[in-house]
Amino acid sequence: MATSDSYHPYLISHLKDPSHAALYIEAILEEEDPEPELLQIALGNVAEALCEHRMTSEQAKYHQEKLKEILSQRGSEAIYHLGTWLDALGLKLTVAVAEKADESSINLADESEITVSQ
Repeated sequence: MATSDSYHPYLISHLKDPSHAALYIEAILEEEDPEPELLQIALGNVAEALCEHRMTSEQAKYHQEKLKEILSQRGSEAIYHLGTWLDALGLKLTVAVAEKADESSINLADESEITVSQ
Protein backbone atom coordinates (compact mmCIF):
# COMPACT_ATOMS: atom_id res chain seq x y z
CA MET A 1 0.00 0.00 0.00
CA ALA A 2 1.42 3.39 -1.03
CA THR A 3 1.78 6.10 1.54
CA SER A 4 1.78 9.83 0.93
CA ASP A 5 3.04 12.80 2.85
CA SER A 6 0.60 15.39 4.03
CA TYR A 7 0.32 18.37 1.71
CA HIS A 8 -0.14 20.76 4.62
CA PRO A 9 3.53 20.95 5.76
CA TYR A 10 4.60 21.49 2.14
CA LEU A 11 2.02 24.26 1.70
CA ILE A 12 2.99 26.02 4.93
CA SER A 13 6.69 25.91 4.02
CA HIS A 14 5.95 27.64 0.70
CA LEU A 15 3.61 30.19 2.26
CA LYS A 16 6.46 31.42 4.48
CA ASP A 17 7.52 33.42 1.43
CA PRO A 18 5.21 36.48 1.53
CA SER A 19 5.11 36.57 -2.29
CA HIS A 20 3.74 33.02 -2.39
CA ALA A 21 1.31 33.84 0.41
CA ALA A 22 -0.01 36.86 -1.49
CA LEU A 23 -0.46 34.85 -4.70
CA TYR A 24 -2.21 32.07 -2.76
CA ILE A 25 -4.75 34.51 -1.32
CA GLU A 26 -5.16 36.20 -4.70
CA ALA A 27 -5.93 32.86 -6.36
CA ILE A 28 -8.63 32.12 -3.77
CA LEU A 29 -10.19 35.56 -4.25
CA GLU A 30 -10.26 35.14 -8.03
CA GLU A 31 -12.31 31.93 -7.91
CA GLU A 32 -15.39 32.18 -10.13
CA ASP A 33 -17.57 30.42 -7.57
CA PRO A 34 -16.23 31.79 -4.26
CA GLU A 35 -16.49 29.70 -1.12
CA PRO A 36 -16.21 31.73 2.12
CA GLU A 37 -14.94 28.67 3.99
CA LEU A 38 -12.10 28.28 1.51
CA LEU A 39 -11.03 31.89 2.07
CA GLN A 40 -10.99 31.34 5.82
CA ILE A 41 -8.85 28.20 5.41
CA ALA A 42 -6.46 29.99 3.04
CA LEU A 43 -6.05 32.99 5.36
CA GLY A 44 -5.53 30.61 8.28
CA ASN A 45 -2.80 28.79 6.36
CA VAL A 46 -1.09 32.10 5.55
CA ALA A 47 -1.30 33.16 9.19
CA GLU A 48 0.18 29.84 10.29
CA ALA A 49 3.09 30.30 7.90
CA LEU A 50 3.82 33.97 8.48
CA CYS A 51 3.08 34.31 12.20
CA GLU A 52 5.99 32.07 13.16
CA HIS A 53 8.65 34.75 12.67
CA ARG A 54 6.51 37.80 13.43
CA MET A 55 4.60 36.92 16.59
CA THR A 56 4.78 34.99 19.81
CA SER A 57 2.61 31.86 19.95
CA GLU A 58 0.08 33.75 22.10
CA GLN A 59 -0.08 36.60 19.58
CA ALA A 60 -0.44 34.12 16.71
CA LYS A 61 -3.32 32.35 18.46
CA TYR A 62 -5.05 35.70 19.05
CA HIS A 63 -4.44 36.63 15.40
CA GLN A 64 -6.12 33.39 14.24
CA GLU A 65 -9.09 34.06 16.53
CA LYS A 66 -9.34 37.63 15.22
CA LEU A 67 -9.62 36.24 11.67
CA LYS A 68 -12.81 34.36 12.56
CA GLU A 69 -14.25 37.53 14.06
CA ILE A 70 -13.33 39.62 11.00
CA LEU A 71 -14.79 37.14 8.53
CA SER A 72 -18.07 37.06 10.45
CA GLN A 73 -18.45 40.86 10.09
CA ARG A 74 -20.52 42.44 7.38
CA GLY A 75 -19.86 45.49 5.27
CA SER A 76 -16.93 47.80 4.78
CA GLU A 77 -15.67 47.50 8.36
CA ALA A 78 -14.72 43.89 7.62
CA ILE A 79 -12.62 45.00 4.65
CA TYR A 80 -10.70 47.54 6.72
CA HIS A 81 -10.20 45.06 9.55
CA LEU A 82 -8.96 42.44 7.08
CA GLY A 83 -6.49 45.02 5.72
CA THR A 84 -5.17 45.59 9.24
CA TRP A 85 -5.07 41.83 9.89
CA LEU A 86 -3.01 41.24 6.74
CA ASP A 87 -0.71 44.15 7.59
CA ALA A 88 0.34 42.37 10.79
CA LEU A 89 1.56 39.52 8.56
CA GLY A 90 3.50 41.84 6.28
CA LEU A 91 0.88 41.74 3.52
CA LYS A 92 -1.49 44.38 2.17
CA LEU A 93 -4.95 44.39 0.68
CA THR A 94 -4.85 45.73 -2.88
CA VAL A 95 -7.40 46.43 -5.61
CA ALA A 96 -6.23 46.21 -9.23
CA VAL A 97 -7.83 46.61 -12.63
CA ALA A 98 -9.18 43.28 -13.89
CA GLU A 99 -7.50 41.92 -17.01
CA LYS A 100 -10.88 41.54 -18.68
CA ALA A 101 -11.86 45.14 -17.86
CA ASP A 102 -14.80 46.28 -19.93
CA GLU A 103 -14.11 49.42 -22.01
CA SER A 104 -17.41 50.87 -20.84
CA SER A 105 -16.25 50.68 -17.21
CA ILE A 106 -15.97 53.97 -15.41
CA ASN A 107 -12.34 54.92 -14.81
CA LEU A 108 -12.29 56.44 -11.34
CA ALA A 109 -8.53 56.87 -11.13
CA ASP A 110 -5.54 57.13 -13.42
CA GLU A 111 -3.76 54.52 -11.30
CA SER A 112 -4.15 50.85 -12.22
CA GLU A 113 -3.76 49.82 -8.61
CA ILE A 114 -5.10 51.26 -5.36
CA THR A 115 -3.90 50.08 -1.96
CA VAL A 116 -5.87 50.14 1.27
CA SER A 117 -3.57 50.87 4.18
CA GLN A 118 -4.14 51.64 7.80
